[in-house]
Amino acid sequence: MTRRSIGIIVNGVTGRMGYRQHLVRSLLAIREAGGVPLPDGDRIWPEPVLVGRSETRLRDVAERHGLTDWTTDLAAALARDDVAVYFDAQVTQQREKAIRQAIEAGKHVYTEKPLAESTDAALDLARAAEAAGVRTGVVQDKLFLPGLRKLKRLVDGGFFGRILSVRGEFGYWVFEGDWQPAQRPSWNYRAADGGGITVDMFPHWHYVLEELFAPVRAVTCVTATHIPERVDEAGERYPATADDAAYGIFELDGGIVAQLNSSWCVRVNRDELVEFQVDGTEGSAVAGLRGCRVQHRAVTPKPVWNPDLPVTDDFRAQWTEVPDNEEFDNGFKVQWEAFLRHLVAGEPFRWDFRAGARGVQLAELGLRSAREGRRLEVPELTR
Repeated sequence: MTRRSIGIIVNGVTGRMGYRQHLVRSLLAIREAGGVPLPDGDRIWPEPVLVGRSETRLRDVAERHGLTDWTTDLAAALARDDVAVYFDAQVTQQREKAIRQAIEAGKHVYTEKPLAESTDAALDLARAAEAAGVRTGVVQDKLFLPGLRKLKRLVDGGFFGRILSVRGEFGYWVFEGDWQPAQRPSWNYRAADGGGITVDMFPHWHYVLEELFAPVRAVTCVTATHIPERVDEAGERYPATADDAAYGIFELDGGIVAQLNSSWCVRVNRDELVEFQVDGTEGSAVAGLRGCRVQHRAVTPKPVWNPDLPVTDDFRAQWTEVPDNEEFDNGFKVQWEAFLRHLVAGEPFRWDFRAGARGVQLAELGLRSAREGRRLEVPELTR
């Protein structure tokens, strides 16, 4: 067995996602497992180079995990010959410039979403990467969640018959920051800093709908800023200028209608923080992050509407849990492994910058739909 080392710049590693999901639960977890196995018996060994703006926080992260390679100088890291990959987990506003630097330095690029702040910018990055001959990838982690993988298994197996509709609920109550600290950074609620739940979640909904069901052909969206004022990390009040809720209707190929609600102003009364109900002519399913329950046509009960009598049916008990039938790993780690195999062994990887640009496009159209109060068709992106 030969260990094939690959240097990876991890920019934004001191942030929540960059640290927890991408460094600890992905790259370091891959190292703890002995690397990514290849068909010839070799293993890919990631060598993280930690990059961020705070020397103190970088040093703390590095020492916590026995790492020594870190810097606040992105240009110097990109100039290194022993680094092949640039990964970006920064806030969206800083992403485009850094990715462009990485492309110009000849590095392959893997990045959190959204890829850029506009469709035009995202497409421009895709074209630049293609011209430079570097490979690209955008994080689409929800495709690898156990619940959605079970749902995909049902779709591929024809369980639903003709799919009619998808209903999705995502969100939880994010505290305003006054009497309890907020669970999300304050920039999420400032439009000038790239915040907003539409920009955050519609790229997710794009790849979930496209990969599991069918391409999105039209969108109608209503957004809201339900909480107009919040308190930041320093205890200072600030106006919330970004949308904290988005209510979308998506029309898919084949007549499928998807209704997806995204909100940081909702209290959870469901089994998981995100749930999707899929209804088809032959059966239905409800999938969350991990679980998936089904009800087939042959065992569907016949409720009768009668508001004069108490409900005696235990509707939840009438559904059946879908078994795992396999071991599910962390979704971020699974996609990291696929991207590394793509780079080293040439395995297919379809979640590139153009896929990321389509997610940005849907978010942009959702915001425009909300501003203009109308349904918008989703055009094909030009090459």
